[in-house]
Formats: sequence, structure tokens, C-alpha cells
Amino acid sequence: MPQLDATMIWLRPGQVAERAGVAVSALHYYERLGLIRSRRTSANRREYRRDTLRVIAFIRTAQRLGVPLRRVKEALDQFPEGQVATARDWARISRQWRDELTGRIEELTALRDRFADCIGCGCLSLTSCPYSNPDDVLGLQGAGARRFPDHGRTDCRPTLDVAGTCR
Repeated sequence: MPQLDATMIWLRPGQVAERAGVAVSALHYYERLGLIRSRRTSANRREYRRDTLRVIAFIRTAQRLGVPLRRVKEALDQFPEGQVATARDWARISRQWRDELTGRIEELTALRDRFADCIGCGCLSLTSCPYSNPDDVLGLQGAGARRFPDHGRTDCRPTLDVAGTCR
């Protein structure tokens, strides 16, 4: 495999931002969160390794899928410190997230199929609600839509028991 010239291994923030399709401020934000790393030149300027482009692509894809940056960091923290992630590393993360992503796909499919009729029962018992929310029992659980899970909360599927509790 041909070796890259040293000037090609390290990229300036503007180069990384342009290639990755993000703002330089996003690079700084990702760095503050510990998602990517840079080095400082003798002139105290940041430089990023070329493989940072792959990490940023992973971060952006995860964000589009709704994966919180906290989970992205947990995944990236599994990679060996200071080494380029291998295809095996990326495959391991893919396997770990498979069930979670499948669940998200199922939830999004259900939302898509019911969106015109129900947007997660923030509807305050509209008569057209196919899931019914008598006496606004879901309003007692807090603000916002209650039928579709927020991935930081307990899973709440669109069925109510006799007492009106989500189960």
C-alpha cells in the first residue's frame, strides 16, 4: 500500500470542514466533546489527521439516524487510542447498534403510517385519535407526545391498559 506524504496525513481545519461538509465550528464542537482530536503546530494551529474525515462521516450519519452524540462518543471510545479505526472496528460498532437501529426503523415506520391520525398522542384526546386518551391521562405523564418513545425515557408503546397507563 503506498504511503502518503506527511503533508497529506495532516489537514487544516478548513480543509477538513470543506471535505466533510461541516463548519469549522462543528469541528471545534466535536473536539470539545472528545469525538475527534487535533494536534497543534508550532504556530499553535490545529491540524487533524486525514482519518478524521471518516470519523466525521460516522458522526454525521449517526446524527441523521437520531443517535445521541453521547452514544457516538461511547462507540468511538472503543477504538484504540491514536490508531486508525479498522474495518473490523467499524463492523463491531455496526453490530452493537443493529438492534437499536432496527427498533428506530420500526418506530419511524409506525409513525409514518399513523402520522396523519396520530403524532404520538400529544393530541389531548381528539375524537379522531385511534388510540384514545380518555381524560388526558397521558398528559399526567408530562409534556409532549407520549406514544412514541424518547430514547432517553422508558419505552412507551401505543397501547393503554384499563387504568389509562401506557404499557
